[in-house]
Amino acid sequence: MISMNKDYITWKLMAGYLLIVLLMLLSSSAKAQSPCGNDGLCVVQFNAGFNESNKVDWLSELTDCKNFYIAIDESKEASGKYKIVVIPTILIFNGEEEVGRFQANIMMQMEATKEDVQTQIDEITMEGF
Repeated sequence: MISMNKDYITWKLMAGYLLIVLLMLLSSSAKAQSPCGNDGLCVVQFNAGFNESNKVDWLSELTDCKNFYIAIDESKEASGKYKIVVIPTILIFNGEEEVGRFQANIMMQMEATKEDVQTQIDEITMEGF
């Protein structure tokens, strides 16, 4: 009886540990999700209202991708989730995976051009064939 009780307790502990590990895996994968969903190419600009004068205006002119804008002063968890350390920052996602990052200089001005970002999008698109 005592041996069976120990086996039952061991089984319950192992099941509990497995459940904790599963929950940790699920929560960590949720943090890495693209803000654009899980299909296709997507370009996201992270900026803030106080830096509106340095907003990248040409994002909507990019081809073969969706584009989004996230204001980190309104969505405070976004800066930590996507490791935004300077604004504006442009991230390129291919599905759930971050495949490109362009960051502003110390003056909070984007040095990357529309052509730089479009070139990376085109390269990613061509890799799919």
